[in-house]
Amino acid sequence: MHLILSFMENKEQVIFSRNTVEFVTVAAEFCGYLERAELIRRKDFVDTILKILPLLYIKASMLPECEMVSDVEPENFVTEEDYEVLRYSLSALMGNMDDYLEVFMQDMAYSDTPITRRISEDLADIYQDVKNFVSVFQLGFDETMNDSLAICRENFALYWGQTLVNTMRALHFVKYNPSPDDEEENEEEE
Repeated sequence: MHLILSFMENKEQVIFSRNTVEFVTVAAEFCGYLERAELIRRKDFVDTILKILPLLYIKASMLPECEMVSDVEPENFVTEEDYEVLRYSLSALMGNMDDYLEVFMQDMAYSDTPITRRISEDLADIYQDVKNFVSVFQLGFDETMNDSLAICRENFALYWGQTLVNTMRALHFVKYNPSPDDEEENEEEE
């Protein structure tokens, strides 16, 4: 009995730890910002997302270690349709600046041709994992929150952490090398 209580206290310390709560806060802001992206000009979007992404990375890298307690993975909330709507919206926003050359893929070492990635797809990939995590946390069930935290932390280490930093590199280029479309938009505003 004492062992079970000790496990429950440790689990609650993990899911309600300062680092977890701060990550949930930044993750929810990231998801909300992407969901509103179609209402924002590209210049403003890029400027703000370049501030949110490093914070998301830092907070994800500080998540406490935890292990799954259930044999069943928590529910996924982001549907294929949700993913595609977001990806399309971001693609339309990024326009001709959506594509970038990927240099940090293992396949690149054996390829003679460049590998092209899309900012919109990368952000949608990150969103999918982070939104599923945030949605589970909103339900408030300790066991699924713990398992979702374990999955999100692992996926950050294996997948979307690298995607995030690669996307930041591409977004940095967009911000400091505006396309002619951005310059025309700025002239119209003045």
